[in-house]
Amino acid sequence: MDDSTLKSLRAAFEQSPDNMKLLFVLLEAYLERGEEDEGATLLGGRDLEDIADVEQRLVAARILLGAGDAEQALSIAMPETPELGIVRAHALLALDRREEGVEAYRAAVMANSTLEDPDLERQLNLKVKVFDKGGKGQPPLKLVTQGDADESILDRIFIPEPERVTFEDVGGLEDIKKQIRKKIILPFQKPSLFQRYRKKVGGGILLYGPPGCGKTLLARATAGECDAKFFNVAIADVLDMYVGESEAKLHALFEQARNSAPSVVFFDEIEALGGRRQYQRDSSSSKLVSQFLSELDGYTQENQSILVLGATNVPWAVDLAFRRPGRFDRVLFVPPPDREARRRILEIHFMDRPVEQNLDLKFLAAKSSGFSGADLRNLVETCADLAIEEALEKGEEVPITNELSRAALKEVKATTYEWLTTARNHARYANEGGMYDEVLEFLNKYGGK
Repeated sequence: MDDSTLKSLRAAFEQSPDNMKLLFVLLEAYLERGEEDEGATLLGGRDLEDIADVEQRLVAARILLGAGDAEQALSIAMPETPELGIVRAHALLALDRREEGVEAYRAAVMANSTLEDPDLERQLNLKVKVFDKGGKGQPPLKLVTQGDADESILDRIFIPEPERVTFEDVGGLEDIKKQIRKKIILPFQKPSLFQRYRKKVGGGILLYGPPGCGKTLLARATAGECDAKFFNVAIADVLDMYVGESEAKLHALFEQARNSAPSVVFFDEIEALGGRRQYQRDSSSSKLVSQFLSELDGYTQENQSILVLGATNVPWAVDLAFRRPGRFDRVLFVPPPDREARRRILEIHFMDRPVEQNLDLKFLAAKSSGFSGADLRNLVETCADLAIEEALEKGEEVPITNELSRAALKEVKATTYEWLTTARNHARYANEGGMYDEVLEFLNKYGGK
């Protein structure tokens, strides 16, 4: 309906405000034009529950719903027809009465399947998870999730891990530990000194290296040394199939970390969240990267006393913007353990297992060059498997012997060589700003061994 016609009808209605037919012609026009607020003014002061005509009640309910009066829309949207049932479901959603809304929606669709609305159904099945774990007088944190979301996963993301791990639990990596103590732990322990020099506590650190070399354990130990809460974030916990959900989860996570400061937030396989945008065809992936960068910068919130740790096996796939100063400005190479570190890791994994008194850990450490921490754990597990097999044959407990450990050593192979070969190529031909100098230094030192 054009403006002149609508204006004429409005003038006629003002002359005879009890003309119900004219009223609903106007309401339908306002509904069609998306001007529900104008239509709602015409319904003001009327006893709408006395409307007998179902079609008129449907129009009035849609007008009220569009104008934001969900309570009154619900009062007249009695589900006598499937169409009114859908309006009722929308009103219940607006009032956050989702369970009732689901019932109304299902009843309407069952009566008329053409009214199926996937977007409405999705919103009705969303849940609001409230996390009241913050501090500093902050209100409880709310996160909207899918109805079928595993709430235990959400708890794991937003509730810090209670177990405290320290550097004593990490075998080897002494150089990395020294750098972390100097650049990360000391600012947390002596914040006043750093504030005197206008140095902020927190920031971002990117750990990279072959799989299984202790990046996750090192991050947890860093949180333990800082006496900070540790949030371990898996990529699957953030990524969501619905547009905007991933960004909302990421923001909620940072909000919870800010409320729980001092805290350490650890993102494993960070390239899945912060991959190079020039290689991404999906605009939603670029938006997620932008959201991540915004959270790191802390434009709207203070990131003081929040340490963000990221780990990746493919640092060359991480967006360059993440390595700008103020974000992941400290990049640390976590190499495969050296001989002494391998001996210490084997000692930790053999602890509390039945082993012979003279088990030669030095020999195992010497013969496991290139093994990651995960490979060494696999070696110990293989030793245990062989001992269990022998115990079952003999009918009595058998300790892990040198003979069994050497048999296991023949079965287990190092998994780091492929990564080191790829990293060597990047270090030689794509060493942006000297990022991979540590890799070259490591290869020059141990490459021939």
